[in-house]
Amino acid sequence: MKFLDLAKVYLRSGAGGNGAVSFRREKYIEYGGPDGGDGGRGGDVIVEVVEGLNTLIDFRYQQHFFAKNGQGGMGRQRTGRTGDDIVLRVPAGTEILEEDEETVIADLAEVGDRVVLARGGNGGFGNLHFKTSTNQAPRRANSGQPGVERTVWLRLKLIADAGLLGLPNAGKSTFLAATSNARPKIADYPFTTLHPNLGVVGVDNAEFVVADIPGLIEGAHEGRGIGDRFLGHVERCAVLLHLVDGTSEDPVQDWRTIIGELNAYGGVLADKPRLTVLNKIDALDDEERDARAAALEEATGGEVMRMSGATGEGVREVLRALRRIILAERGAEASVDEEPGPWRP
Repeated sequence: MKFLDLAKVYLRSGAGGNGAVSFRREKYIEYGGPDGGDGGRGGDVIVEVVEGLNTLIDFRYQQHFFAKNGQGGMGRQRTGRTGDDIVLRVPAGTEILEEDEETVIADLAEVGDRVVLARGGNGGFGNLHFKTSTNQAPRRANSGQPGVERTVWLRLKLIADAGLLGLPNAGKSTFLAATSNARPKIADYPFTTLHPNLGVVGVDNAEFVVADIPGLIEGAHEGRGIGDRFLGHVERCAVLLHLVDGTSEDPVQDWRTIIGELNAYGGVLADKPRLTVLNKIDALDDEERDARAAALEEATGGEVMRMSGATGEGVREVLRALRRIILAERGAEASVDEEPGPWRP
């Protein structure tokens, strides 16, 4: 299934049915009087979160959604049928934006969340509604109200506990593949990841969800490379795992590049808890590991963990650290059952 996280849709609710002008005419009944019924109400346009979806790909092939119009009223005091609603089914984490792509209409984060985007028009009154003691044979009825037309954007932000950050080829996909059942594309050239991936990671009899997004490069906020459009998928994460390639010529500069892009992106990402990890240490000797980790710690002003996603060295410790931060951010209590020994995927 292809991944799509942004879609533009055109909506129109149903128009209300017209009221009827009718008079009761039956044999042997004098002065039958008005009996025109009201028009039916138009259908609504509703967006609802359902299970089993993780992409907006359905909205690539259909962008126009029109609810049914209400039926007109009829004689014998019969009210017209209400128009059927139309429901747009979206995955959890979908934001609904106005046409300007900035104003948020609704943020649907959980299964079962729903919002009415366009309400159907009310049906018109039939002539029976206008009968009074002084006007016992009204010959007028109301027209139904028109439907509402609007254009909105659907933007998906994946629901994950931890998000992976780093330059292309920092080892993010290798880490995700080694710790979960996700199978992202892995190769020795940059930008092998072209769309976000989710993986369920387990450690110490507990599980959490990790999101891998395409790598950032300097100038991503200006549209270079793939740009920063996928950073929205880690906005909901409790912690960011920043992987730095230990085999790079200048790991400190690589770290600064990503931090610069986070600051340029703005929002809440720059202030989220971050865990910095020196990756690919299997390709370094002990002296190089110590020197590069010390340089990173000096730049970050905090602890830098060491890991090799390829061999599994240090992976369990990184997962445990992630879990502790996630529990702290979510306000949950840890139930740690730590298992000794090296990581085994």
